[in-house]
Amino acid sequence: MLEALFKLKEHGTNVKTEVIAGFTTFLTMAYIIFVNPAILAQTGMDFNAVFVATCLAAAFGTAVMALLANYPIALAPGMGLNAYFTFAVVKGMGVPWQTALGAVFISGVVFVLVSSFKLREVLVNAIPHSLKLAISAGVGLFLAIIGLKSAGLITASPVTMVQLGDIHAPSTLLAVLGFFLIVALEYRKVKGAIIIGVLGVTLLSILFGLTEFKGVFSPPPSIAPTFMQMDIKSALNAGLLGVVFIFFFVDLFDTTGTLVGVSHRSGLLDKDGKLPRLKKALFADSSAIMVGAALGTSSVTAYVESAAGVAAGGRTGLTSLVVAILFLAALFVAPLAGTVPAYATAPALCYVAVLMARGLAEIDWDDITEAAPAVITAVGMPFTYSIADGIAFGFISYAAIKVLAGRYKDLSPAVLIITALWLIKFAAFG
Repeated sequence: MLEALFKLKEHGTNVKTEVIAGFTTFLTMAYIIFVNPAILAQTGMDFNAVFVATCLAAAFGTAVMALLANYPIALAPGMGLNAYFTFAVVKGMGVPWQTALGAVFISGVVFVLVSSFKLREVLVNAIPHSLKLAISAGVGLFLAIIGLKSAGLITASPVTMVQLGDIHAPSTLLAVLGFFLIVALEYRKVKGAIIIGVLGVTLLSILFGLTEFKGVFSPPPSIAPTFMQMDIKSALNAGLLGVVFIFFFVDLFDTTGTLVGVSHRSGLLDKDGKLPRLKKALFADSSAIMVGAALGTSSVTAYVESAAGVAAGGRTGLTSLVVAILFLAALFVAPLAGTVPAYATAPALCYVAVLMARGLAEIDWDDITEAAPAVITAVGMPFTYSIADGIAFGFISYAAIKVLAGRYKDLSPAVLIITALWLIKFAAFG
């Protein structure tokens, strides 16, 4: 049955290899079951309900990817998107989390429509490569500032806006140790380095009496506090169109980049460098976004950590199916998730930031009309504390610089349209 469903021989793999690859992928991304509830709970959402929603949404999206698209790619609520949901939309704009979930759901609907009518290729191909790289790096820097704040390494200052925190605090020292541990383990190619770092800091925190141990196993908590709480009607307000656009925009490029990157590494691209069954893969992503919003979590996206499973030999959807099953099994470790303090997840945020920031190295620094807008995009996100504003500044500066430099032929109609929409948004809504 597995051979008929996943075509294992055709892809040069077997059940044992795919199962090992599935476990490998899960270990590299399991940190999300601790980090995502910790971030979204800051909006007032119930921690335990978000924990359940995270596991279920990841299991659903990954299973659809496995059974429909037959790719070894796992999905879960995205890092960066959950931070934007919490810190920019809910806490920054004062939007109720129910309305923010409604915006996530609408972005999923838009994603389905765009993918169905092949508008995705037009949008993705029209966006300058430098801005794509800068958006990824900027989200990483945004995660870094959140991680540093959670670790206590930086704090607010009335004079300099931000300053060094209390570096003698035990929690801060543990967070720093956790980051060093993750980086060292990754260098040594230890599977599950991030989750080891998070749980390691948690264990030390318990031993030092900084955190109360709440247990490991229990029946899954209730999802009722977040289930079907999304407010779609309020999210359709004109003032939130920009929010819907950012959820859609970031997830679109995040998913596309991950799909192409991981598929290239696993040799799944065709002779023209294109991804077969792309439409089915995008449907898995977009449907998971809508289901995740209904369950009570921010946008679900493809995870670049899937590359770890591919490196372990994963080539088919059986790898993803194993990951989906493991996310369902994770529902029974809710007490452990509740034990993990914020400063234990901070090292994970900072490490993911390191991975995402490397996109800056691929920018064409010899062409200042490409490099300058890219830098504006990347630094705009953490310094405005908004992914949306960083992207907006990037597009506006890209168009303005190209025109003033006489390079207006570099501007595609899509870039001009997106730039105009951002200008209208700032003029009308600030």
